[in-house]
Amino acid sequence: MRVGAFTLITPLPNIRRLRVFLRRGGVIAYATESCYGLGCDPTNRHAVLRILKLKGRPQSKGLILIGADIRQFARYLAPVSGELIARLHEWWPGPNTLLLPASKRCPRWLSGDHDTLAVRVTAHRETARLCRALDMALVSTSANRAGQSAIKDAGTCDKTFGDRVLTLAGRIGRRKRPSRIIEPVSGKTFRL
Repeated sequence: MRVGAFTLITPLPNIRRLRVFLRRGGVIAYATESCYGLGCDPTNRHAVLRILKLKGRPQSKGLILIGADIRQFARYLAPVSGELIARLHEWWPGPNTLLLPASKRCPRWLSGDHDTLAVRVTAHRETARLCRALDMALVSTSANRAGQSAIKDAGTCDKTFGDRVLTLAGRIGRRKRPSRIIEPVSGKTFRL
């Protein structure tokens, strides 16, 4: 929120406690560029499956990981060409999700039936700050049941998910639509 020349940012929750919560399979709702997202520790299969169940989303579709920096995706991605790395500034940070080759170690509960993984370096200041503080990427999928409208505020997340999700205070960005999904080598866009 802007007040005069200053931007107010929602204070982070206790990061140590939040790390433990996520490590133990907790699911959070947090503000992103266009809506509230559901997130968890991408390495925790149980937590990812809880998100899929909350959304009514099939695992085969895969999920998006959001981070503050491409290095937060390193364990999940196959090596990327130097040419592509040099072009990442065209899309990031910003509301662009890229489909990049998944590493052999990337869990199928993240990539679904795909050989790629959807990743985004966010320009949303609160989310980037959260990922930096946690020192990890987060699963990021809109906080709604599949086919329903995305949730835009913390209060609605609380009402919708109750104690199944820890809702973090925050303010969504100004973007009206979800992130674009792009296959950067071909330039094909899957979601505008």
